[in-house]
Amino acid sequence: MLYIKLPMERRKKIALVAHDNKKRDLLEWAKYNRDILAEHEVFATGTTGKILEKELGFEIFKLQSGPLGGDQQIGAKIVDGAIDFLIFFWDPLETQPHDPDVKALLRMAVVWNIPTACNRASADFMVSSALMGEEYDRLLPDYEEYRRRPVFEKMED
Repeated sequence: MLYIKLPMERRKKIALVAHDNKKRDLLEWAKYNRDILAEHEVFATGTTGKILEKELGFEIFKLQSGPLGGDQQIGAKIVDGAIDFLIFFWDPLETQPHDPDVKALLRMAVVWNIPTACNRASADFMVSSALMGEEYDRLLPDYEEYRRRPVFEKMED
């Protein structure tokens, strides 16, 4: 498979998302990592964004709440190259009314090779990486062959 390089700037565009039962965990994590996060552009869904902005003291680009389309907004931003990094503290023990949106968001992160952390330990390892404050070339499969695939077979009359 062929790959293309997508550059990530030193200043990353980070999406922070948390289900209701994980908002406190994300807030504690974000406060602990406030100085690192302040060096980057931070996006968040709904209530999470409001809480983070108030507690961290810097601008958070706020999107819709997850159930109102915020997860899909972040997924679209990933596809458009406007998000480099996803930290999503999701609750594996609680069914969410917008589970299909959650799955779609995580799928987009994988398809577009976005670094993703779904728990505190993974998020700690990612933000403490030497790559966090550096430019980075993200390798992405060249999807051009997929885009050119035949969609319709010849239909018989």
